[in-house]
Amino acid sequence: MALVSWDDQLSVNVEEIDNQHKQLISMINELHKAMSVGKSKEAMGQTLSALANYTVTHFAYEEKRFDQFGYLSAATHKFEHKKFVDKVSEFKKRFDEGQAMLSNELIGFLKDWLISHIQGVDKKYTQCFNDNGLK
Repeated sequence: MALVSWDDQLSVNVEEIDNQHKQLISMINELHKAMSVGKSKEAMGQTLSALANYTVTHFAYEEKRFDQFGYLSAATHKFEHKKFVDKVSEFKKRFDEGQAMLSNELIGFLKDWLISHIQGVDKKYTQCFNDNGLK
């Protein structure tokens, strides 16, 4: 069973970004599944790395649009992205150094952050993006 399931409440009404969010959800679910079935540390580390890298790519896509469309809340939104990347990078570093294992705490953080970020922060740019032709 998936840890996070896509539904229309997560849509920001921008197809490309919704697709990216679906990919992030898929990666979180993949990481959760790997943990649940006791995959090797190497396999889990690869999944965590892929998730971290994809997140950076996704954030860059959003931020490019912020600048392109003159999104008024861009600075605050970019700061939220930076905090997330820093936290995941720190955890990944600790994991790679053997100081931390993947845990339900990390999975819970990823799930909760993604859902609250999409519903609470990302949805705020929908009108701006749609007004600028991004749908």
